[in-house]
Amino acid sequence: MLISNAYAQAAQGAAQDPTGGLMGLMPIILMFIVLWFLMIRPQMKKAKEHQKMVSELAKGDEVVTQGGVAGRITKVGENYITLEVAELKDAPVEILVQKQAVAALLPKGTLKTL
Repeated sequence: MLISNAYAQAAQGAAQDPTGGLMGLMPIILMFIVLWFLMIRPQMKKAKEHQKMVSELAKGDEVVTQGGVAGRITKVGENYITLEVAELKDAPVEILVQKQAVAALLPKGTLKTL
């Protein structure tokens, strides 16, 4: 035969790697850290602020819901609030809304300018 057989040999450097393959995982770990600080952490902070705002809602506050309805709070319950959205001659128009649906708290007197 003209061509001799070739046999695979174990790599000398792989068995003596002092980091134990940790350097291969380093890019994945760095990506998770970047993702945490750019996306997850700010979202958690925003959710905490929204929860605080919802827990501090009181009668007379002017709010906007996530659906875009603006109104004044007339009743506050455990999970629901009652919003006065308009005033007719006889009685105010009120709707029942979940507390979590409140998107923003408006400054006092904003509804009069709308």
